[in-house]
Amino acid sequence: MPKRLRLTRRVNLALTEDAWRRLKRFAAEAGLDEGEALSFLFENFDSVMDEETFGHRLRLFNSELEARKR
Repeated sequence: MPKRLRLTRRVNLALTEDAWRRLKRFAAEAGLDEGEALSFLFENFDSVMDEETFGHRLRLFNSELEARKR
């Protein structure tokens, strides 16, 4: 029987420094490595996301994206 949490997909991704630090902190607090922490967040996305603030945060992020790339 396959392990449920077997990490079968590898993704090359880029994170901001703030996002990387937050991911590392979350993973450490949860006793996970970074890949396991990302798997947890995406497997449980609907229950860990605050729908009331998500749209606003996404619009803010998108409006600042070009400036952050410089």
